[in-house]
Amino acid sequence: MIKKILIIDDSIFAKTVLRSCLPVDRSFEIIEANNGEDGVRLFIESNPDLTFTDLMMPVMDGLQALQKMKEIRQDALVVVCSADIQPKSIQRVMELGAFTMINKPPSRESLADLFVKLESGEGPPAT
Repeated sequence: MIKKILIIDDSIFAKTVLRSCLPVDRSFEIIEANNGEDGVRLFIESNPDLTFTDLMMPVMDGLQALQKMKEIRQDALVVVCSADIQPKSIQRVMELGAFTMINKPPSRESLADLFVKLESGEGPPAT
């Protein structure tokens, strides 16, 4: 069961929207980072059950952060949340080991579907 979530995004607005779309019938411990470097550090320190990361961020981008998190913990559940949903970007994200990539901004429905997939072991939802 997912209880601890790390959100990595340089946009306060994007983090707020993502938090507001999480299932309301659950309570989560939410940890936030403003760039990939801080995100990786918090990933190591907090050992989240699920991590959401943006792609375009200062200091360290989401691809670099994803790669480092998967090197640290191969079973890490990382979902990339980005407006860049081009096939080439999706392919690269999946090659690096993301669970899936969702369009930014997310909707309550897309995150509800994501949590069903994550917790049932069915595999990633369609992007």
